[in-house]
Amino acid sequence: MNVDSVKSLAAAIRQEVAKAIIGQSDTIDLMLVALFSGGHILLEGPPGTAKTLLAQCFAGSLDLKFGRIQFTPDLMPGDIVGTNLFNFQTSAFTLTKGPIFCDILLADEINRTPPKTQAALLEAMQERRVTLDGKVHPLGERFMVVATENPIEQQGTYPLPEAQLDRFLFKQVLTHPSEAEERRIVASHGMRIGMPDLDALGVKSVSEPRSIAEAIQITAGVHLTDAIIDYVVSLVRNTRSNPDIAYGASPRAAAMIATASRSRAALDGRDYVIPDDVKALALPALRHRVVLSPAAEIDGRRVDDVISAIVARVEAPR
Repeated sequence: MNVDSVKSLAAAIRQEVAKAIIGQSDTIDLMLVALFSGGHILLEGPPGTAKTLLAQCFAGSLDLKFGRIQFTPDLMPGDIVGTNLFNFQTSAFTLTKGPIFCDILLADEINRTPPKTQAALLEAMQERRVTLDGKVHPLGERFMVVATENPIEQQGTYPLPEAQLDRFLFKQVLTHPSEAEERRIVASHGMRIGMPDLDALGVKSVSEPRSIAEAIQITAGVHLTDAIIDYVVSLVRNTRSNPDIAYGASPRAAAMIATASRSRAALDGRDYVIPDDVKALALPALRHRVVLSPAAEIDGRRVDDVISAIVARVEAPR
């Protein structure tokens, strides 16, 4: 497999997801980058923008084990990772695995559960394993979290801790579709109520775990020049010196952007990273990793505007 094969695989996945999802091409591309980078993605958008359906269709096109957790205020960590139950027949404890033991995990409305339960995902997202009663249980190598949250509801929600936000490679903000796209949505899905079945939509697997593993190996070998590395580091360090930002991005953010840039280049059929790869990923990779200063919040400034200004100001390599 080479970068052309990675590009073809990505095109096949896009085509399969497009059978059910109208628009959202940028979001699908970011999910592909996250997949090939070994990262996780947080989807934020108002109700009814197909966040859950998008995650299901994406997993359905990959032939990977799909798991879903509907986060609620009364959810406990054991409901996510599982628990050891005593078996009276064998007089021993046996592990009852939770829904986190999968490849693609949909963490639906992740901000509806308290931080104690959210923290159950920290080890899994960073190290792809969970620890129960002192014993480590590995997750799949392709383990990926696709989390969703609703930004317009405040009652019954809990903000995600900064430590957990930093583990998401991207935070993508979904908006309402254009008028033409919304008309196509109504024409395609206006005959049913509720979540459609993937089989009925014709979404099928177009890849296998082996091909995805090979694609990840190819993307890891994409060339990253010293000039691009300096550019990534400069962008991240500028978030720490900007007066509008109280807390800037971490070194982990710089490493993640570099990895994601390699994946984006491979998805475009290139074996080298260009500055446009970094520019395209800077906003979704940084918007959830910085905290605005009180003065900037009083002035009504937005995180996206501040980061976009940093990207425009930092000189890119030629």
